[in-house]
Amino acid sequence: MRVLSPALSLLLLAATDAFSPISIGRPSTILYGGGGMDAYAAQIAAIAQNKQLASSSDPVSSIAAAAATPSVGYGSASSYLDTLSRTDAIAADMLDSSRKASTAASAPAKTDNFKSSPRWRKKTKQLATLGPASSDFEMIEKLFLAGADVFRLNFSHGEHAQKKELLDIIRAVEAKYDHPIAILGDLQGPKIRTGTFANSAGELLQAGQIFRFDSDETPGNAQRVFLPHPEILEASEVGHVLLIDDGKVKVVVSGKGPGYLDCEVVVGGMIKDRKGVNTPDSILEISCLTPKDREDLDYMLGIGVDWVALSFVQRPEDIVEIKRLIMSYNPNNANPPHIMAKIEKPSCFWGDNLERIVELCDVVARGDLGVECQPEDVPILQKTIIDECRAQGKPSVVATQMMESMIESPTPTRAEASDAATAIYDGADAIMLSAESAAGLYPEESVLMQQRIINRVEGDSHYSKYLQATRPKITDGSTASAIILAARSVARNVNAKCIASFTNGGETARKASMKRPEQPICAISPLKETCRHLAMSWGVYPEYCPTEKLNTDNFRDMLRTCCEITLRKGLVSDDKDLIVVTAGFPFGTPGAANIIRVIPAAGPSYWDETL
Repeated sequence: MRVLSPALSLLLLAATDAFSPISIGRPSTILYGGGGMDAYAAQIAAIAQNKQLASSSDPVSSIAAAAATPSVGYGSASSYLDTLSRTDAIAADMLDSSRKASTAASAPAKTDNFKSSPRWRKKTKQLATLGPASSDFEMIEKLFLAGADVFRLNFSHGEHAQKKELLDIIRAVEAKYDHPIAILGDLQGPKIRTGTFANSAGELLQAGQIFRFDSDETPGNAQRVFLPHPEILEASEVGHVLLIDDGKVKVVVSGKGPGYLDCEVVVGGMIKDRKGVNTPDSILEISCLTPKDREDLDYMLGIGVDWVALSFVQRPEDIVEIKRLIMSYNPNNANPPHIMAKIEKPSCFWGDNLERIVELCDVVARGDLGVECQPEDVPILQKTIIDECRAQGKPSVVATQMMESMIESPTPTRAEASDAATAIYDGADAIMLSAESAAGLYPEESVLMQQRIINRVEGDSHYSKYLQATRPKITDGSTASAIILAARSVARNVNAKCIASFTNGGETARKASMKRPEQPICAISPLKETCRHLAMSWGVYPEYCPTEKLNTDNFRDMLRTCCEITLRKGLVSDDKDLIVVTAGFPFGTPGAANIIRVIPAAGPSYWDETL
């Protein structure tokens, strides 16, 4: 009989207590088909019950009270199939517990549902936008528990004070559940708009007519309108397309002169005051940041967001510009926010622009490509973005209209479910919700549905085969890359339960994610910023471990810490479960991964002859 260390014995006892309410007696009907929506309906019923109870009870939503609530463990000790087999029991347990949930926001978190919930087994990450429908502690907590790993603050809407309030709530949820949550600040970007019309109702443009855009500030009519953007008048050439009001009206430049463009209307329609203008055929000589964006960026940096998203990126120089501004804000900041490039312009695919943009930024998002690109091209461009990101080891996000119908419906269309699944099959690191979670009627349900689609796809054998067939090669010849390749191979050969990586800046964990191993990656870092940045990376379970708890002078102590963390996160459950550990010494040196160890969950001092 093996004797466990007292600390590990206590942790195992706590894990056993946490699992005890869950029945695993019968397989879920999901595995046999036809039962998936039944389980989803049960979860939705539980959500509805919670809403009903919350509306009839006095809400307890104090951020201070939530932050003071004891932290709890998280993760899952079961495999994905094991998790699916518990879905029915979990849904029933949710229905029962929801009747007592009127003060759930301030009550200590329950570990039983966490360690058995599919929310903690997924590898693809989820981003949820916050807005009027998701602006209080209770709802943000629900979105987190439903699957959100990153929360997006859209600076196109709302006041600065509102963003700070949301950030404080997110940090309170993070503290309550002792789990890193990333915050993405999204800049509006340059909005190119027409001038005004003399007729406040606008003008109806007919297909075939000639319509002029010019520099005359006089209110427009059915023949012309002011375009307060001389850079468009200069950059556009005969044959270039202009799209008005998100493509509802389409014109082609037929002639140009000093201060004007004459355009033939190809697709007619109403054009009203200050409608947006898109220029898919031109690169405009304008800054990627408006004066409003610069003010918003300063505010983001002041309150401490983890990611900054740049909209309407045209070229690599746009990334260089925003990086310069971020570094000039605080030159001594060793952990500045990471940069997301939102790909929404065709110019990003000209020449080697995409390759250079991916190289310069930290994550790339497929944004609203459908406005300036042909609809049939969007799926191909999406795959191109994801493949380039995987080749360079950068996370990729698929966003925009993923679950659009769920703004008003509790379930998505089949096309939306397929769109989300396709992004996952393509190998995206994350998928995102916009208005669905920010302003829709069903914010929690939309996040939950994405989570269910993620787990369903990741449990499909086709998904694993596709990832293996498209796994990029690491050819830089570095020691860190060799260690990562070896760790994945060893983990697969010994059937390890997880790969654990001690990392300072997160580079080792991101390289491990790049190879899409079968095992989850536990990234242990003494920097909160690193853990929050890794919340965007596929398959990475970040864990903040303060320097005072990480004895870098004693590697054996670090290994013991690793065992405790992976057990608490539910990545291992038995003392024989194997962990493949990577680290680098001197610790904290970027790219210095040079150690690999295989240890059982019982600790580095234990080894069984059967292992």
